[in-house]
Amino acid sequence: MEVDIGGLLAASGQRRPPRGDGGTWWWGASPAPPPRHSSNRCSSRLSVTREPGTPQPGRTWSHEQVSALDHPGIRKVAAALAEAGHPEAADGIRVLADAVRTAAEAAQAVDVPVGAIANSLLFAAVRGDEVAPLLVLTSGAHRADTDLLAGLAGADRIDRAKPDFVREHTSQVIGGVSPLGHPAPIQTFVDVDLEQYAVVWAAAGHPHAVFPTTCAGLVDLTGGTPAKVAR
Repeated sequence: MEVDIGGLLAASGQRRPPRGDGGTWWWGASPAPPPRHSSNRCSSRLSVTREPGTPQPGRTWSHEQVSALDHPGIRKVAAALAEAGHPEAADGIRVLADAVRTAAEAAQAVDVPVGAIANSLLFAAVRGDEVAPLLVLTSGAHRADTDLLAGLAGADRIDRAKPDFVREHTSQVIGGVSPLGHPAPIQTFVDVDLEQYAVVWAAAGHPHAVFPTTCAGLVDLTGGTPAKVAR
């Protein structure tokens, strides 16, 4: 089973969108994205009611050999969430039972609007002869605009990241790149459109795992900058 949560989609077979339309290999865009915010701020707080079937503190459960607390990638993200002062996000990690290949499918799996899915997109920011990772946490309701990102990041251009580049800078499974738990800090932009949702869901270090947080939580966890990432 393949569940693609955040980061680059493995073997998705999706057509590459034209340059400036957000690169390729991530959850599809909604035909009717939510209204833009005029402020580049995230100000919501997480309030999650744990649903049946989600892991409880101190317990593990698994789906097809994927354990929310025993899998090393998920465990690393859970530990990073707790260490960063977000134990409620660590406790709320969920392993999805069904394959999801689009933001819409992921949203259906956790019963939220598609815009409440926080896609983790790793790009390569090119500045002269230097290439650095750039992480963009964007709403599943639209695609990030690479020309806009280049201006925000002060880069000559923004390229899509190759799988080996993603692994080098995140040490995470392709299709399950999380906003945190990386070997070193990565420059990050957080989509302000996520601010309208009381809870957003992001990848938890494995293609089958997601965790609940907020727009403000993503900014705090990543040290990222709230920004408009789509036109």
